[in-house]
Amino acid sequence: MVKFDTVYDRRNTNCSKWDSIKDTYGETDLLPLWIADMDFKANLPVLDALKKTVEQGILGYSPAPASLYEAIQSWQKRHHDYTVNKEAILFNSGVVPSLSIAIQAYTEPGDAILIHDPVYPPFAKVVEQNNRKLIRSSLLIEQEHFVMDLDAMEKQIVAENIRLFILCNPHNPGGRVWTKSELEAFGKLCAKYDVLVISDEIHQDLIFAPHVFTTFTNVHPTFKDFSITLTAATKTFNLAGIKNSMIFIENPDLRTKFVNAQERNFQNEINIFGYVGTEAAYNNGDKWLEELLVYLKENIDTVTEFLETELPQVKMMRPEGTYLIWLDFSALGLTDAQLQKQLVHKGKVVLNAGITFGPKGTQHMRLNVACPKETLIEGLRRITRAFE
Repeated sequence: MVKFDTVYDRRNTNCSKWDSIKDTYGETDLLPLWIADMDFKANLPVLDALKKTVEQGILGYSPAPASLYEAIQSWQKRHHDYTVNKEAILFNSGVVPSLSIAIQAYTEPGDAILIHDPVYPPFAKVVEQNNRKLIRSSLLIEQEHFVMDLDAMEKQIVAENIRLFILCNPHNPGGRVWTKSELEAFGKLCAKYDVLVISDEIHQDLIFAPHVFTTFTNVHPTFKDFSITLTAATKTFNLAGIKNSMIFIENPDLRTKFVNAQERNFQNEINIFGYVGTEAAYNNGDKWLEELLVYLKENIDTVTEFLETELPQVKMMRPEGTYLIWLDFSALGLTDAQLQKQLVHKGKVVLNAGITFGPKGTQHMRLNVACPKETLIEGLRRITRAFE
């Protein structure tokens, strides 16, 4: 049994989540429930594998071993019923760098790229920094969760001549696990207008029953022709620092274009810890993940019960996947600046500001529950204190 309840002091460890608070907010006594990594130690077999690598003492250049490909293929098949061939697997340092490479490989400056609103903030940033035209499609809320507005998307695709769509599956920050039927309707729309789909599936393993994750490429036999998949072991196993992600590209032409763009940017090498950590996680992480999901679900239940009794004005979108909760503070009637100020300077707690996820994120916040219950409960108390 993994001891997810153990509280580790991450301060003064050069940790972005905890140690960037003073520079960002000018205070040191804040509780961070924001940046999306976990306050849990990595799985012991992963740490042992990394330790063994260090102990051998020579950290030279290393290619991806055949055993790593086998571990990735086995994990995808076991957990997602997805058969991915070795030649379709590429590596990069992270999902966002891979997005940048994909944009450069498949579009030209000035081309229009569509994303959802709200959605993970780097989607917009990477589009704009590559001098592409950013178009946002607002998500609808039905039965207290996000749904795609396919009619509005079709109009935008036609009007803006959209060449590429960046999909977040599962969705961050809303925690939606898009169903197979939703993905099929979305995919057929993109196929109709020759829109390439880049599917960010880094949260694919963090799914709560009865919801089932479906990789976009697996929805229909033809979808592999106009899509690429981005994923990693780093989010699942709290290994963001090892800097390794995978790109699955089954279409040979798309794969060649991506590889060429990688080589132009000299982004085709991964550090040895990325290879070693990923392989160890996929070979030895099934039980750890099973226990993690139980713990995360308990934390989500804790938030649900707490808000209902202590702060009913704040509404939460219960996640179907991820360890992130989308909170609606609009009933309090505060501006985004006022909301952030009260949470930080009165509540002494840091959440991710919803407005950074797009215009539809106004008066919202994103809460990270991947922490010990003791930490989470203290954070919830601070949120309440911010609005007393």
